[in-house]
Amino acid sequence: MNDQERYDNGMQVRRSVLGDAHVDRTLTRRNEFNDDFQNFITRFAWGDIWTRPGLTRHMRSMITLSLLIALNRGDEFRMHVRAAFNNGVTREEMKELFMHAALYAGLPAANQAIHDAEKVFAEMEAAEPGSTTRARDVRPHDTQG
Repeated sequence: MNDQERYDNGMQVRRSVLGDAHVDRTLTRRNEFNDDFQNFITRFAWGDIWTRPGLTRHMRSMITLSLLIALNRGDEFRMHVRAAFNNGVTREEMKELFMHAALYAGLPAANQAIHDAEKVFAEMEAAEPGSTTRARDVRPHDTQG
């Protein structure tokens, strides 16, 4: 696979996971300074890693949330809370993930994650009533990355 194919595959997965609105906002902010980095993210994170067949996107979202909690990466964590719903992660699964993370990443990190997730839920509900309620109860089929 060449770099263009990797970029195209990465962009398809990036849009599927993060949503068109998020990716479109990111693309409108591209400039000479950040263009190489955006290309790098799309090709390697989304085109190489998220497209690997060994894990479902659902599992990748759970792993990503766990790592972002442990690393205390708030902005990225909130973005991936939204994205996790696109991959079939439910509120109940997130709740259990936060409980589990409290043991291994620490109580303060899990506590912050819970507060951040609640903010995201509220924002999503305000923007589209029922958006996180449906995600809590219904899990679409797992798709491979």
